[in-house]
Amino acid sequence: MNLWVIYDIESTKAGDKRRRKIVKEIEKFGLYRIQKSVFLGDIERNRMDELILFSENLINKEKDSVYLFPMCKEDFEAVKVIGQGFDREWVTGQKESVLF
Repeated sequence: MNLWVIYDIESTKAGDKRRRKIVKEIEKFGLYRIQKSVFLGDIERNRMDELILFSENLINKEKDSVYLFPMCKEDFEAVKVIGQGFDREWVTGQKESVLF
């Protein structure tokens, strides 16, 4: 399934440390950065549960937020992007690499 992860981590020294940790973990799961605090990629359902547990144990629940939006293939294909977009095939793993 496709998974959108969006986070909002407080802007403090401690928040910066949590933010770096969450970014590294999200990238380990194979998700791609779409914007500064927005990631997207193809992930197995059980891996989403692992990411939820990691986030719950990391963030300050009174000051931070992490949103996980699972999306089926049909809904993902219906997403509309206006302006600068992302490479859908790259994000969903249908394209192995991007040459610049």
